[in-house]
Amino acid sequence: MYKNIKVIGFDADDTLWVNETYFREAELEFGQLLQRYETINQIDQELFKIEIENLPIYGYGIKGFVLSMVEAALKISNNKVNQETMNAIIEIGKNMLNKPVELLDGVEEVLKTLSKTHRLIMATKGDLLDQERKLEKSGLFKYFHHIEVMSDKKATDYCKLLSHLDIKPEEFLMIGNSLKSDILPLVEIGANAIHVPFHTTWQHEVIHDSELEDIQYQTLDKISELIPLVCRFGSTKH
Repeated sequence: MYKNIKVIGFDADDTLWVNETYFREAELEFGQLLQRYETINQIDQELFKIEIENLPIYGYGIKGFVLSMVEAALKISNNKVNQETMNAIIEIGKNMLNKPVELLDGVEEVLKTLSKTHRLIMATKGDLLDQERKLEKSGLFKYFHHIEVMSDKKATDYCKLLSHLDIKPEEFLMIGNSLKSDILPLVEIGANAIHVPFHTTWQHEVIHDSELEDIQYQTLDKISELIPLVCRFGSTKH
């Protein structure tokens, strides 16, 4: 199935290293800061609504998330939130940006092995500066032929990426934790995709089971299972 693959793409957040866990922790802190004004559940809903409204403006990443928290705090409190709380929200964001990069199990072994036989790229959404910071801290940069920080991950975005790489869709394999961003768009354009789930998923990335009907993709329990799947076909690197 994967014998003609020339390039393997890896999502970054929650595929190579931990990410969503830190957002869940930040949301909990934010809810506790604002619970004098509203219930935690309602605060979560309002923050998510504002995040989605702001995506076209701020894009993905921690900085946009912090700005959405500030806006949500003002709205939830009816502009009564104090300076101390606003400072605490900013600190939540700074703490997120300073989190250590925690690689997921088996990641470096997989990249080290597959980089000998295939061209590897990192294709991820998020803030450019933050993703560059995490990649530098991760020590994984040396394994990648190309780094692509994408504003979105729709079929058209992947088509542009493959055109830049000068390969056909059937020669590309994408690895990621998000069915919405890393699997469905690739299947749509005729490329290959393997789903490696993370234990938690952002609401915006969750899709309904009906969207997966007749969709052909493979799911692995852990990323290390990639090695025997891909390496048995020998080297395609050139």
